[in-house]
Amino acid sequence: MGSLSRLLGVVASHQCVKCSVKLFSSSTIAQKGVTSYVMQHGIPPPAKYGGRHTVTLIPGDGIGPELTLHVKEVFRQACVPVDFEEVCVNSASEDEDDIYNAITAIRRNGVALKGNIETKHTMPPSHKSRNNLLRTSLDLYANVIHCQSLPGVQTRHKDIDILIVRENTEGEYSSLEHESVPGVVESLKIITKANSLRIAEYAFQLAREKGRKKVTAVHKANIMKLGDGLFLHCCKEVAAGYPDITFDNMIVDNTTMQLVSRPQQFDVMVMPNLYGNVVNNVCAGLVGGPGLVPGANYGNNYAVFETATRNTGKSIATKNIANPTAMLLASCMMLDHLKLHDDAATIRKAILTTMNEHRMHTPDIGGQGTTSEVVQAILKQIINGKGNRLALH
Repeated sequence: MGSLSRLLGVVASHQCVKCSVKLFSSSTIAQKGVTSYVMQHGIPPPAKYGGRHTVTLIPGDGIGPELTLHVKEVFRQACVPVDFEEVCVNSASEDEDDIYNAITAIRRNGVALKGNIETKHTMPPSHKSRNNLLRTSLDLYANVIHCQSLPGVQTRHKDIDILIVRENTEGEYSSLEHESVPGVVESLKIITKANSLRIAEYAFQLAREKGRKKVTAVHKANIMKLGDGLFLHCCKEVAAGYPDITFDNMIVDNTTMQLVSRPQQFDVMVMPNLYGNVVNNVCAGLVGGPGLVPGANYGNNYAVFETATRNTGKSIATKNIANPTAMLLASCMMLDHLKLHDDAATIRKAILTTMNEHRMHTPDIGGQGTTSEVVQAILKQIINGKGNRLALH
């Protein structure tokens, strides 16, 4: 399709339903998430139109549409000053107009909240992952998730509190594959000094700003001596500039064993793309599963928020049993990024109170509650909190 059809697609995306909510000022003390810091190169876009922000919303596939709908419901009830510009991406389509419409919208708004977009392995080799296209086109080089034990969730390990920083734009996800001769496929893994130094610097800055004591680089440099060797060398080079932070490194296979044996030993972890995907999922499992952990993707100019494990949940879509926690907490990370800390704290407190004090759990964490029941319980906490604040005034 030409530029004209792409332009028409962008215009059409403006016609999607938006979520309009009113401004509400909360005096609740902000329980700031990992996005409460704003690195010098990651300043959020200024609010527009009387203090309101416009955020691109990509529902995605599987449980994404229903969970993003609940986010809009919670934002409306909490009076969050955010308007959503919804852009639908068809993962089954062979042309790329939809995803480029979404990328254009994110460039316009600076911030996005998204459900995961399915990437089927049955698609032809020429088909590029929509999620990967989005991250590379916007240079969202840092994927950050915060895996921590949550109150009220029964797990094997307690007191887990790990920040995972994953390089998001190269490595095995470079989409460079070819069949050199029939039956022999070469898949290229790209590691560059510039991007390795950049992600290592990000991890150490994050560690310092969050008061963390140790950064662990995860690699396979014993086998991939050039590629992972370069990544490890870059991490050591950056570590030299942070004498206040302990640095160590660990081979990726040992890392997974150590995580399931003694996860408390880890503080901040930094790693190339594929290892980050594996470690993110292992850590999400340690704290209760994919329905609990939010994630964020940061670049110099844009930020996109989603669930940490990036699975679509297709098998439970429309069954009203999906855990809304991860998507709602991702929206709180987004609000912290927009410096709407009071709104983020109000919603985060309602989520944790519902989970811990009222034991309202979906089946994935041992409960019998439906998605709708959990969301209604969260909304009730928000309403009660607003009533208490009004009574104080």
